[in-house]
Amino acid sequence: MQDFSVNAAKLFDLTGRVAFVTGAGSGIGQCIAHALASAGAKVTCFDMREDGGLSETLKSIQSIGGEAIACTGDVCDVASLEAAISQTEIAFGRLDIAVNAAGIANANPALAMEPVQWQKVIDINLTGVWNSCKAEAALMEKSGGGSIVNIGSMSGVIVNRGLEQAHYNTSKAGVIHMTKSLAMEWVDKKIRVNSISPGYTATPMNTRPEMVHQTREFESQTPMGRMARVDEMAGPAIFLASDAASYCTGVDLLVDGGFVCW
Repeated sequence: MQDFSVNAAKLFDLTGRVAFVTGAGSGIGQCIAHALASAGAKVTCFDMREDGGLSETLKSIQSIGGEAIACTGDVCDVASLEAAISQTEIAFGRLDIAVNAAGIANANPALAMEPVQWQKVIDINLTGVWNSCKAEAALMEKSGGGSIVNIGSMSGVIVNRGLEQAHYNTSKAGVIHMTKSLAMEWVDKKIRVNSISPGYTATPMNTRPEMVHQTREFESQTPMGRMARVDEMAGPAIFLASDAASYCTGVDLLVDGGFVCW
């Protein structure tokens, strides 16, 4: 007889696990760090922000009785990432989950784009995720395995109407394929690697007053008629990080309100 003894609550329970989140000082990364803590994980929050964002994340986690530490650093700096991973091991003894959400976005026509603008986006969005994955996987391997979730974008799958951002699109397409490549390379290490590709999301960057007309365009182009809330990325992240996704690796999960269907 088939075993139906599945406990849904246990599948998504992260109690006793340790997570590392880059970009944890704002936006999607900040929300996911809080969500992982609410599911029971201890969290290292990593960001280079100096505007108090990391402190806000720690306070939000502590307010629900969670445990977290903050590490300041740059995903482009391998040494600062490795130092933060070392601090995680000292504080919590292991690493089970990582979410790589650090990234930037801007736009410029390709023919007008200077090499420095192209390189900065590639360095942070793609090489920064590469650096993060390597540092995280080293401790995960010592811990017996784990789950890495990289934040891609639907812009890595399609070209956004009206946005001249070849550098950004390229960086996110790279994240998606790098995720699949690392998933296959690390499958024997029991490290699952997946990505989430958000559609237009109401992050602080996208909800600035000067963005109001662009925001309306984003909403009109999305089948669900609105941008995603930042917290709508938390559920997919918890799913991919948890035992509920124990047979998922190399997956790119589009969370786009149906955008790529049109």
